[in-house]
Amino acid sequence: MTERFEDNTAIRRAMRQEMRARRAGLSAAAHAGLSAQIVTHLRAALPAPKIAGFCWPINNEPDLRALLEAWARQGTRAALPVVIAAATPLAFRLWTPDTPLIADRYGIPTPVAGEFVRPDLLLLPLNAFDRQGYRLGYGGGFFDRTLAALSPRPLAVGVGFEINRVECIHPEKHDQRLDWIVTENGAIKFPAA
Repeated sequence: MTERFEDNTAIRRAMRQEMRARRAGLSAAAHAGLSAQIVTHLRAALPAPKIAGFCWPINNEPDLRALLEAWARQGTRAALPVVIAAATPLAFRLWTPDTPLIADRYGIPTPVAGEFVRPDLLLLPLNAFDRQGYRLGYGGGFFDRTLAALSPRPLAVGVGFEINRVECIHPEKHDQRLDWIVTENGAIKFPAA
């Protein structure tokens, strides 16, 4: 069993590198166009939530800020994740385009002050995803711990590009299945686990 886990760890590490390289290969114009298509599908598939947690786009991830701006006009408040401590669930602080951000220990722009809130919907970036509704993140487990800890659990929506679709991410016991995955090709809803 230990040997299998080590094999999955190596497979998942290699998959992360491959998927980041695929995204890095997107031109600025292609990235912007694909991000806009994802935003269109998100708006069509999901009603505006009360509080939407999202991630600042890094490493050429989809840029969803246009979605948050559209939802804000309908009363949605946006929140960005904050790492409080290693191996703990994330906290979320409210964000607007005027919110000052600084890079956290991982280099991700993060609000350093403001009210902590509990999102009812989380938009999660995907390094890779599969047809079973699992996502491969960066390996820190922050979103899996967060989804497991929040009750009621927020709607978990993975957002990514079709170039990051794989047959299987080799999920581990801690991996949390998503409720939706949205790419430039459309939105897929997964049945409740």
